[in-house]
Amino acid sequence: MDDRIHRHAEILVDQCTEVGPEDNVIVRASPAAEDLVVALYRKLGEIGARPTTHWGNARAGREYARAMDEEQYRTAEHELAEMEETDVVIMIGGSLNLSESSDVDPAMSAAASKAHEPVFKERLEKRWVITQHPATGSAQKAEMPTDAYAEFVWNAVDKDWEAQREFQQGMVDILDEGEEVRIVSGDTTDVTMSVEGMVGCNDWGTANMPAGEVFTAPVPDSVEGEVLFDKPLMRNGREITDVFLRFESGEVVDYDAAGHVDVLESVLDTDAGARRLGELGIGMNRDIDRFTYNMLFDEKMGDTVHLALGDAIDECVPEGVEANESAQHVDMIVDMSEDSRIEVDGEVVQRDGTFRFEDGFE
Repeated sequence: MDDRIHRHAEILVDQCTEVGPEDNVIVRASPAAEDLVVALYRKLGEIGARPTTHWGNARAGREYARAMDEEQYRTAEHELAEMEETDVVIMIGGSLNLSESSDVDPAMSAAASKAHEPVFKERLEKRWVITQHPATGSAQKAEMPTDAYAEFVWNAVDKDWEAQREFQQGMVDILDEGEEVRIVSGDTTDVTMSVEGMVGCNDWGTANMPAGEVFTAPVPDSVEGEVLFDKPLMRNGREITDVFLRFESGEVVDYDAAGHVDVLESVLDTDAGARRLGELGIGMNRDIDRFTYNMLFDEKMGDTVHLALGDAIDECVPEGVEANESAQHVDMIVDMSEDSRIEVDGEVVQRDGTFRFEDGFE
């Protein structure tokens, strides 16, 4: 087995989740990620932890969703009970066919998300990490040879995370000291939001792997303006392009997309919180230097900003402060590499992808 797979497993266990000998661990994975699961079990066995594996099956999930009645979706209580007894969850993406669910009614996916929400909320209370194994389906969607895609994945995963943490802290400090953020890109995006009282978070490899973003939660009713997300969104096996949102008093009041607008509409109609923003994220991992139709990587890409409709991330919202709540959390990306800027309290802090604290900003 490639030594880089064992290194990937080591990062997941030691850095991201800090697994100990008393921990109950769930590993959720696609069969395409079998090699990484094997490497994880070796590492977990050396520690003495107790793992169990849930193998995802996209074909089975598709058949279930197509046969299911929307009104019959309900929380799987046995899955919730298992999550309550779990200490660590390691989730591994890696698909043979990213379009497997492309003919599933978007309303079914929204209903499934609402039913799964209690399990999702319980999982967020655990130590968890989401990662990616370089499977052939993902390589194909990224339009890369399999070996080149594997190199891309491991370069993004196995890096000096302490140095990355220090680099990102510069943006965290700016957000924590600021009150209002404005994002401008060309003549299609100009949106403002308050982050007053919220917490800037430094993602350097304790939840997502690869990591490489700074994120916070907007004040729910503060978002104003228009955004054109110029990077595609993959949702339920469908590619949605040129998503446009217009906000007033924090809520989406107008929307459009170049394709599959029905999928976007199903997200927005999930619940009241799905029409508000739960996250502002700034991509800062420059080893992710291309768009690959995988949000785990794409949202960390250097010279990008992403905004997420739906649920706010708990660590961004202090106790006693209102947080947006939703069964959805859908990230969408704006390219900030040209004719773009981020302002905090009226001061430009990033211009065309270069931060104020970097050489070349002026």
